Amino acid sequence: MPAIARSNGDSTPQKRRLRSDAAAQDSPISTSVKWKSPRRCSSTSPNSLSNGTERDFSINPERSPVKKLSGKFISKPKWNPGDTEQMRAVKEALHVSTAPSTVVCRENEQKRVLEFCKVCVEKEKSGSLYVCGCPGTGKSLSMEKVKQLLADWAKEAGHRQPDVLPINCTSLAKTSDIFVKILGDAQQRRKVNSSATSPLQHLQNLYSQNPRSSGIKMMLIIVDELDYLITKDRAVLHDLFMLTTFPFSRCILIGIANAIDLADRFLPRLQSLNCKPMVVTFRAYDKDQILKILHERLSALPYIVFQPQALELCARKVAAASGDMRRALCICRSAIEILEAELKESSSNFNSLTVEKACFEQQTATAPDILKKQDIDHVVRLDHMAIALSKTYRTPIVDTIQSLPQHQQILLCSAVKHFRGGKKDTTVGELNKSYMDICKSSLIPPVGSLELSTICRVLNDQGLLKLGQSREDKSKRVSLRVDEADVTFALQGIRFFRNCLQ
Repeated sequence: MPAIARSNGDSTPQKRRLRSDAAAQDSPISTSVKWKSPRRCSSTSPNSLSNGTERDFSINPERSPVKKLSGKFISKPKWNPGDTEQMRAVKEALHVSTAPSTVVCRENEQKRVLEFCKVCVEKEKSGSLYVCGCPGTGKSLSMEKVKQLLADWAKEAGHRQPDVLPINCTSLAKTSDIFVKILGDAQQRRKVNSSATSPLQHLQNLYSQNPRSSGIKMMLIIVDELDYLITKDRAVLHDLFMLTTFPFSRCILIGIANAIDLADRFLPRLQSLNCKPMVVTFRAYDKDQILKILHERLSALPYIVFQPQALELCARKVAAASGDMRRALCICRSAIEILEAELKESSSNFNSLTVEKACFEQQTATAPDILKKQDIDHVVRLDHMAIALSKTYRTPIVDTIQSLPQHQQILLCSAVKHFRGGKKDTTVGELNKSYMDICKSSLIPPVGSLELSTICRVLNDQGLLKLGQSREDKSKRVSLRVDEADVTFALQGIRFFRNCLQ
């Protein structure tokens, strides 16, 4: 076999030598230090230099996952609930009055309202729109975003920006005062000789006459809390929407209220006149949307405040109850206050021995251990969120579960764990196996099969379980009749059940 060509007496093949030369040129290490290939040096480890010293991985952070993780830990400030400034920043981020930089999960609704306003501005034509939805579904917040988007679009498209008149009906002394506010803004832009005796008649005359000047701007009127205008004869609500039907009206009216069927119930005459307002409905937030909004608000903070499971529990319960985002924010703030009170109580019992032990553990812990400890000790945990939720959604079911004897509570926990896999029902025999597993793992003597059947009947009578019919007790079908979240809320205060349900 012919010998491979060598150059300058070097034992390295030409291709390998060229790669080594290229690596040496790019390497930040001094060229005076020669590297040996691991294949050529059996007595040297792949991580060693030719002089026997260990290779320094710090020149390439990607080769050292522990150091890379430590760098992230150092660069990210530690969440400290005892820090007044950090606590203020977190509570402010979760306050209902704090407007987020972006309004997520309402893009479709905003787009429909914006397109309606664009058409009215382009054609210089009046129109009315009704925005409805349950409380806390982002209606008012979305209208603020639409105002900004409409102003930006008008400026870019070369249209005259409409004047904006926001009105909150809760601030009105009487319902007819809304016409005083509209007239005050309209009179600044248009003058007309009128013998009208009321603000409403004055407005009707304004919008019935051809204006003397042709450059009158459109006026966007956003009326929030429209429900307050519902009177016995519904005259104010009807006259308000009728302002957009006059021949020379320049009003773009957007009414916001909670009642979904308000237009059908209180404005039937508008439909007969073919002037029924366009309706945009804001549906209640679901679990994923609430979770996304919470993450969006917390993303601006440079530290982790909540356990992911705690936020998910909050989102799931609020979505099941009402879908009210404001309620979710208040619950999160309540959970933070619970953590704050817990840390204040524990700090009063903290002694010097505990401090020394904590310092020693921190010095000997690895970076992942430090991160894990940080998550456990300095974030809002699942039990904090469960307490906050139970205060908000305290129900008779929760009281019933908390008053049950221990083995009935254990069986209920067994049912919750058993049905997490997607099953809707099971047999008493299968449920007994789950119950026995929990008892054995916690060294609690289980009850017999006969007593277990009695417990199932008791829970069925209390409306917590649904028990079917069968000749044999172990063959009876059983299902959970309460929400898993209610069981979690009721028993999270006890460490044993908290561990069972996690």
